[in-house]
Amino acid sequence: MPNNFSAECGFFLIFVKFELKNCSVLKKSETGRRGEEIALAWLSARGLQLLDRNWRGGHKELDLVMESSDRVHVVEVKTMTPPLQIQPYEKVDARKQALLMAAASRYIVEKHVRKEVQFDVVSVVLGEEGPLVEYIPEAFIPIWKRN
Repeated sequence: MPNNFSAECGFFLIFVKFELKNCSVLKKSETGRRGEEIALAWLSARGLQLLDRNWRGGHKELDLVMESSDRVHVVEVKTMTPPLQIQPYEKVDARKQALLMAAASRYIVEKHVRKEVQFDVVSVVLGEEGPLVEYIPEAFIPIWKRN
């Protein structure tokens, strides 16, 4: 099975129903779901409680919303498989942060959140030796704008 989209996958394009499904290009959602499961288990084992998973507000989504004793954690999970050009957490750029803040603003209003909100990132690499989890608490600090 190829590790990335290669000539081998391209060769089988005429057999899309049979061969292309095995290319890792089409496994992005499966990889993401697996990473979220790993992140949820990892965070739960450290005492955080799940409030929501894949919460949607319009076209925006929050992967995990967790709660600790004193705050609500909005957790973005990024998962990748080797070989890596960048670390998964590097995909949470300024544009993604803005989307997360917008979604969190809506979540806070709809769910009547009264605790402090913190933005965390969990980076998961699904390697052959098992998953490598990196937790980045307070990965970025939002600048809330008042209208």
